[in-house]
Amino acid sequence: MAAPQPQFFETITKSFTEVTITEAGVDTAEFLDAAENLVKIFGLFGNPAFVVVQNDLTGNITKIRAYLAANPESGKTLESILAAEKANIPKPKDRTATDALTWLLRGLKFTSLGLKYNLDNPSEELSASFTKGYEGSLKKHHGMMVRPVFYLAMKACPYRANFYPKLGEPQSEVIPKLEAWLKALQDIVAKEEAVFKAGGYGEI
Repeated sequence: MAAPQPQFFETITKSFTEVTITEAGVDTAEFLDAAENLVKIFGLFGNPAFVVVQNDLTGNITKIRAYLAANPESGKTLESILAAEKANIPKPKDRTATDALTWLLRGLKFTSLGLKYNLDNPSEELSASFTKGYEGSLKKHHGMMVRPVFYLAMKACPYRANFYPKLGEPQSEVIPKLEAWLKALQDIVAKEEAVFKAGGYGEI
């Protein structure tokens, strides 16, 4: 008899619930680790259409990691990255880490909205939930060339009856973990949205 598959949340190395948040801000290294683990959830979708989403998230994580490696002091928190680039790089378009963080947070907001809509609406399929999530996050930032690519990915969402079991069993244990993970992610995104607005860093 085959051994039971481990739950998704037992396989990830860092959860958003474990990211340190202090008065100085959100710990960059821990946040990136958690974001990297979030990308793995799209692997459970089992459709190559989501590679575009995975690549977008991973590419921005890589850029922020590069900044942190080169600037360990000013890169300690997401807030310190934003402040350092604003102070040292006059043109907003040249602030590479800020731009990467902006797009990463947008991608995380999209993912969290899609999953939250689906959890809150048990009769709704993932494709409908993620379409609503896209329209409430990334759509307004995408041009006419990119939108169809993402809409195609939304249509490729698995049926919820196939997806949730892939997160592990029993569902009575997995769903509360998913809800806690999502809440922690959404709290971080909301915090950063406020930081971006207050500091004039752009819109998430």
